[in-house]
Amino acid sequence: MLATEVDGAADWANVRCTVAGIGVAGFAAAEALLERGASVCVIDSSDGPAQRERAEVLGILGARILLGQQAVLPPSDLLVVSPGLRPEAPVIAEALASGVAVWGELELAWKLRGPQAPPWLLVTGTNGKTTATLMLDSILKAAGLRSTAAGNIGLSLVEVVTRESLDVIAVEVGAPQLPFVNSISPLAAACLNLAEDHVDHFGSMDAYRAAKARVYQHAQVAAVYNVDDTQTEQMVRDADVVEGCRAVGFTLGIPRPGMLGLVDDVLVDRAFIDNRQTSAQELATVEDVRPQAPHNVANALAAAALARAYGVEPSAVREGLRAFEPAPHRISTVATIAGVAYIDDSKATNAHAALTSLRAYSSVIWIAGGLAKGQRFEDLIASVGDRLRGVVLLGRDRAVIAEALRAWAPQVPVVEVADTAPEAMHQVVRQAAALASAGDTVLLAPGCASWDMYRDYGHRGDTFVQAVLSLPEGS
Repeated sequence: MLATEVDGAADWANVRCTVAGIGVAGFAAAEALLERGASVCVIDSSDGPAQRERAEVLGILGARILLGQQAVLPPSDLLVVSPGLRPEAPVIAEALASGVAVWGELELAWKLRGPQAPPWLLVTGTNGKTTATLMLDSILKAAGLRSTAAGNIGLSLVEVVTRESLDVIAVEVGAPQLPFVNSISPLAAACLNLAEDHVDHFGSMDAYRAAKARVYQHAQVAAVYNVDDTQTEQMVRDADVVEGCRAVGFTLGIPRPGMLGLVDDVLVDRAFIDNRQTSAQELATVEDVRPQAPHNVANALAAAALARAYGVEPSAVREGLRAFEPAPHRISTVATIAGVAYIDDSKATNAHAALTSLRAYSSVIWIAGGLAKGQRFEDLIASVGDRLRGVVLLGRDRAVIAEALRAWAPQVPVVEVADTAPEAMHQVVRQAAALASAGDTVLLAPGCASWDMYRDYGHRGDTFVQAVLSLPEGS
């Protein structure tokens, strides 16, 4: 079957589908294709208990399963790829060379939508996309809409579009999900920011940027960009959008017509009102945003822009932001002990996120380290070195950060914890407490991925919380 025929497939019984990856997205994709009568083979190079458990279920449903060394590409018409696979992965290269259609989870979900499918509002960015997506979902719900947050946020988009009856979907999109997006046409899309990340996955910053830019492809109503990040504005300029789609900026400064921004402490809209040349519509105040860190206010403005593009009334923006419950491990205050605040921002898994978090505090004991993913930290430390009162490093790539500290902040005391067991966080927190004085903030903002020591950033954050709560009150 030709790739063009797969693209318009109505009778899936004639399509040989291979799903690469048996995680949450892969399982949902395989299940949906099986329900439509497709011939499905699931391949995964891992062969652990989690893979075998899912494989058993899919095998009962009729899928062929190839795990571990057996995971090779069988004769196929369509390859559905996991976000965890690099675009240059051998199985993808083989499929493309053989004329096999390659789709990601987003493309498959778009193709499987029903005739009354709800519109999509897409959110991407190096940092803040989970928070902005959840804020958007809260605003949509406050407007009385049937909404859900899905995609990279953990809820399979394929499962959502095939099983739920909704008015609109807030879709978090990670860069690894975007290389094989072709026909998606969101109602509106936003890129919050762009900084070095996933370089190990894409091979270069240029390739990462190009992947992020695909979020705007075929946008219908609004392409939302960060006025204070010129790269996102250029992405909108270069985007192939539907005729009539507007570029809408958001800024922490006073907005020009066509933007959302701040006037004093008020979030205002000068994009989705009739008299935007001379007026601004109040949406909310900074006090309605939790937490009130500047980058989080920017997230709120982006979420508001997407909601307004859908047609949500201003009052729902305020109500949705007030009702929003911040996800765990995102600038969460754990405790204040002996005048020292302990903050959990384990979700800061890259240098840009750590920099944003560090800028929210004036006197910091910084806990950092993990898997650096090819990043460098010189620019970060040059920007915030005067805020650092001490640094405690952990994880496999802690030496990368230590080297940057020696070069750009040699006056800052640095403690390295070599233990790579998860329990090492207790030692890390004790060392941080010893460096801190009343008025300081001990900030877990690792700037790195967590997989060298923890299951995920949530596990890392939970361990930090436990370690902080075990400190004596006099620490």
